[in-house]
Formats: sequence, C-alpha cells, structure tokens
Amino acid sequence: MSFKKNDPKVIRGWVMYDWANSVYSLTIATAIFPIYFVKVLPKDIDFLGINFTNSGLYSYCVSFAFLLVAIVSPILSGIADYKDSKKKFMKFFVYLGSISCAALYFFTDINSLYMGVVPFVLATFAFAGSLVFYNAYLHEIVTPDRMDAVSARGFSMGYIGSVLLLIINLVVIMKSDLFGIPKDSTLGSQIAFISVGVWWAGFAQITFKLLPPEENKHPNAKGLLTKGFKELKSVLAQLKEHRNLKLFLTSFFVFSMALQTVMYVASVFGSEVVKLETSELIITILLIQLVAIGGAFIFSRLSAKYGNIISLSIALAIWVIVSSGAYFLNEGDSNLFYILGASVGLVMGGAQSLSRSTYAKLLPADTEDHASFFSFYDVAEKLSIVFGTFVWGFIDNLFGMRNGLFALVLFFIVGIVLLQAVKDDKLKPTA
Repeated sequence: MSFKKNDPKVIRGWVMYDWANSVYSLTIATAIFPIYFVKVLPKDIDFLGINFTNSGLYSYCVSFAFLLVAIVSPILSGIADYKDSKKKFMKFFVYLGSISCAALYFFTDINSLYMGVVPFVLATFAFAGSLVFYNAYLHEIVTPDRMDAVSARGFSMGYIGSVLLLIINLVVIMKSDLFGIPKDSTLGSQIAFISVGVWWAGFAQITFKLLPPEENKHPNAKGLLTKGFKELKSVLAQLKEHRNLKLFLTSFFVFSMALQTVMYVASVFGSEVVKLETSELIITILLIQLVAIGGAFIFSRLSAKYGNIISLSIALAIWVIVSSGAYFLNEGDSNLFYILGASVGLVMGGAQSLSRSTYAKLLPADTEDHASFFSFYDVAEKLSIVFGTFVWGFIDNLFGMRNGLFALVLFFIVGIVLLQAVKDDKLKPTA
C-alpha cells in the first residue's frame, strides 16, 4: 500500500468503525436484545425438536453464529488478502449486519421465534465477519509503537458511540409514553433494533471513505476459495518457529472463552438470577461502558509502564475476582451487581485492546501477510466464543446458569498461567 503510516485522517477513519459497529455489541449482544429474548419467550422452548431453556437457546445461538464465522472467515480473508479487497468485504458484512438488526423488529413472541433466531445469528455473523478485515488494517496503518494507543482509541470510540445510542434507546423504553408508546409494549425495544441497523451502516460510511484505497495485485488468481485455509495452515506452521506467538494465542484462546462469554450472557444472568428489571440492567450496562471508556486508556498506560504481559495479567486477575463474586449474587442484590459491573467495565476494554495490540506486536517482522495472521487470530477468538458459550449453555440447561461461573473462573486462571510463559522484548515497557 502506497500511503504513509500514522496518518491522522486514516486513523480517524479506522477508529470510526468501532464507533459504528459497537452499537451492535452493546444494544444487540449485551444490553437490550438478550433481556428482550428471555422476556418475550417462555422459560422452556421446543426448537427444532429439542427442548431448551430460553437463556440456553440464546447462548447456543451465539455459539452457532460464531461457528459460522470461524468456518467462513478463512475463505473470505484469503480472497480479501489476495485480491486486496478488505474494504469490499467489510461493506458486505456491514450491510448484512445492519439489515439483520433492523429485521429483529418483527420478533415479538414465541410465534415469531425464527424472526428472533435467524436475524440475530446473521447479525452476529456479520459483526464478527467485518472485524476480520477491520483488525487486519491495524498493522498496515500504524507503526508498532502506536498500536496500543490506536487500538485503545478504537475501543474507547466504540464505547462512547454505543453508550450514546443506548441512552437514547433507554429513554424511549423507560419513557415510552412520551413517544406515544404503550407502557407494557415491546415497541420501544423493537425501535432500538432498527436504530442499531441505521447507526451501524450510517457511520461506517466515514470508515469506507477515509480508509486508503487498495491495489488489486493478483487480479487473475486461482484457487481463491481454498487459499484462506492454506494461509491458515501456513500460519499454523509458522507458529512452530515463533514460540511466543504460539503461547500467546493459546492463552488468548483460553481466557477469551470466558471473557467473550461474560459479555454475551451478563445481562441474561442479571435478569434471570438477580431478577433485575430491564431498566436496572441497562443502567448497569451503561455504567460498564462509561467505566470502560477510561479502562482501555488506563491499561494502555499500564502497558507503557509495565509491559503488555503484566498489564494483561492484571486485567485477567480482576476478571477472576468478578466472576467469582458473581456466584454469590442472590435475587435483589442490585448494588453488588452494580459494583461487579463497574469492575467489568474497568477491565473489559483493557483486556480486549491489549490482546489485539499484543498479538500485532508479536507478528513476525518479515511478514507482509497481516490479513492471514489476523484471520488466524479472529478464527481463534471466534472458536473461543463457540466453545465458551456452548459450555455455558450446556451447564445452564443441565445444572443452572449460576454453575457456569465455575467454568469461566477456570478459563481465566489457565489463561493467566499460560500468559506468563510469553517473553518478548517487544512487549516490555516503552515509557
């Protein structure tokens, strides 16, 4: 690519996609839709001839969506990297995701269950698919010394944008009478789903405009459908020669099984176990996001002073404490739930942004195949979500949701232990 790295305009375009897409992860994946899903459906559901709890079915939907991403993303990233068309694929996923979010408007009860399951799976699939190409840009637009800061800036922009839209949606839901919506109606939540679709596609236009144009270096390439898998195989082979990268990916996979699962099931846990009202849950999630805005920058500063491994280990240790504390929550423990929520906010953005930038720093210096390496990273992350949410849903269906926390704590602890074996000068303090 013939453009200068660290261009403020390009960086602004890149971080704006976090602003655009994070409304999905907050409103659809975390705040409103999970609560809505278990509220409008009966506790026990027969779906495809199998009996599920409503919360268990939700978890399995997440697992299935990310399994699709894990299967398809190597094909797509291989095509995109070979034909230099990352932006085109980002556009496809953005529009698929935004339309799917808006389609959730038609999901109102058990009779329209498929209008809840199918669009949600497609929106989750599209969100994750777009990030394959979005993350691959990071190594190409900034130098290594700025990766932590730019990665944190992206996450923080995402938190700000998603919180802004969630506040608007919260006002519509809680003060529905001001907008002519009956108090017990689901219309406020349905409108929120449409707003996510419009916001996501609308603000992504800034990203599409400011990210640099791409050259088609291989217009007549053959075997594009299998190239992505060949590249992943190549990356897997290279990992044998890069011990630290292999160890970090192993640790990342394990702790992501817990971290990502928490993000998808926290609001359902609050609704079903602590019995919080929808408004209380949304306020808690807002608190998490507001704290997370500063959390990403705090851990960026910590990494500059103490290095990536120590900083990431601190974040994961706090996750262990939070997950353990959640086990002791009882019905009506709203204040403790708020405290745990604030703690999650502190480490959520820090753990995610540091994971992304740590991986980018550990990439082989002589490689230009960043999309393939980030495709491998994304496949690892998506598979961790598949396993994490599947384990959660399995335990939920058999033993109850609370007992799933034991698995999460174990994943975090094993992730921390594995992380200590990663030793590389590029991860040392820079301050």
